[in-house]
Amino acid sequence: MALWGKRTLRYGLIISVFVIIAATTIFMSAGGVKGSAVPVSQGGGPVILANFDVPVDLGASTFMSRVVSYATSVNASAIVIVMNTPGGLGSDLLSILNSISQANSSGIPVYTYVPPNSLAASAGSYIAMACNKILMGPGGEIGPSTPIVEGGSELDQNHTESAFLQIMTSYAETWGRNTTAVYDMVIYDQAYTTDGAYSNHVIDGIANSTDQALQILGISGTPTQSMSENLYEQTLSALSNSTLDGLLLLFGFIALLIELFHPTIVVGAVGIVAIVAGLIGLETFGASILGYVLLAIAAFLILIELKLAHGFAVVAGVVVGAIGILFLSQGLTFAPAPNLSLTYVELTIFVAAGVIAGLYIRWIIGPLRRRRSMTGPESLIGKTGVAIKDLKPEGEVRVEGIVWRAKAESGEIAAGEVVRVKKIEELVLIVEKVQPPAA
Repeated sequence: MALWGKRTLRYGLIISVFVIIAATTIFMSAGGVKGSAVPVSQGGGPVILANFDVPVDLGASTFMSRVVSYATSVNASAIVIVMNTPGGLGSDLLSILNSISQANSSGIPVYTYVPPNSLAASAGSYIAMACNKILMGPGGEIGPSTPIVEGGSELDQNHTESAFLQIMTSYAETWGRNTTAVYDMVIYDQAYTTDGAYSNHVIDGIANSTDQALQILGISGTPTQSMSENLYEQTLSALSNSTLDGLLLLFGFIALLIELFHPTIVVGAVGIVAIVAGLIGLETFGASILGYVLLAIAAFLILIELKLAHGFAVVAGVVVGAIGILFLSQGLTFAPAPNLSLTYVELTIFVAAGVIAGLYIRWIIGPLRRRRSMTGPESLIGKTGVAIKDLKPEGEVRVEGIVWRAKAESGEIAAGEVVRVKKIEELVLIVEKVQPPAA
């Protein structure tokens, strides 16, 4: 099941890539975009400045879809993506490329401007290459553009790389850029500084500021309107992080455990919210089935600590959960590869916190629970006492100086005979007669 799901995800991504390539080719040949010419907008609306200072993830793709929809509704003159991005998820990159294609098909040109000392790295380089014009500021960088299939086989990597190479070179050829240079960006992990990108004709010009970029593009006299990610899109971006989602789930499970040990309502509510947020986040990017299974095992281990109360189950659950988090992104395409060193640091800190929680349960909560159970009626089990009224089969006994209602487990017990408590049923002691030692 897990293997089938991973293969379906990978091949679905590759098929999506080729669908976009085919759609772009058909669109170009139909006359929507030809050569390196810039489509002329049919409207006199504002220039939309899309602030793309974000990773490429679900929030970013949702944002760009909103930008294009709004630009179409106001008959915008152009869209300028003001970019500074390290890259991100391949699936959301494809969604953004589709949005750019929709803008062009509506007669709205899309440009990328990379401000001074900013990045159009990895997935960002594909977005820039899809645009009608690319301008960069001094100290900027574009590329590298090699996609990474997290946890995939060499065959998966080769197939995905070939598909993304076709996308990159197709866009470069469409807009009259250097296909050899962009080939190196994908295959050899090549990145270009602003000057290098311009001299190799990867970009179309250099601008020191957004205002200068608008002048070079010939749209400086048009009113501008700035757009950025809203709160909803920022939330989607946060929840697109598999490490955060996994940590939210584990935190939620531990919070529920604490709530069961020490009822406060607040901690339990926080735990439920964290679990729901984590599950929503995992659904946004299609986490691997293996990751889900490991997190489910972790949840079981953490919650059975309520029964065991020795601390080891919590520690084991956190460790299994940390491993599950590492598997959540298996089969997904990234550009660039995820920052695993940061992920390892985050998981190490969380595991350490889990160990502390386990020790707290073992040394403090566990003994408290055992002490509490020893001070209630259950503590009388196994103790001896004396019947003070005949048990036929019910009567009364005195155990440790306290008179209790009692019931003989079998037969009758006369007043004055020694009894032993066998169990307790609704505060009634079930007792047996203690036979005197043989002479």
